[in-house]
Amino acid sequence: MPDITPGPDDPALDALFHALSDPRRRDMVARLSRDPMSVKELAEPLGMRLPSAVKHLAVLESGGLVVSEKEGRVRTYRMKTEAFDRVRRWIEQREIELSAAFDRLEQAISDFPEDQDK
Repeated sequence: MPDITPGPDDPALDALFHALSDPRRRDMVARLSRDPMSVKELAEPLGMRLPSAVKHLAVLESGGLVVSEKEGRVRTYRMKTEAFDRVRRWIEQREIELSAAFDRLEQAISDFPEDQDK
């Protein structure tokens, strides 16, 4: 798999964070991480009407978090197995950069001459 480390201007990462920015969508993601569910099953616990739920699910789908399948009149959503890979890579890159910054700080402190007046 090629290294696709998301940069600061990554539209896919923006869409993913946008999709997770709403607590109702995060609730849907939490429940979908356990089992696939229909729109109705996702909407009911939130007291949400189906058209509103479909709009939220469309945001999750465009964010790359879920996929849907329609069988007859029932549309079922499930989590994409690789949904959080992009976020994971973004966080790992921040950890690498932060660690490097602390390493540079540690080196600068050790290179700084101690106070000779003691």
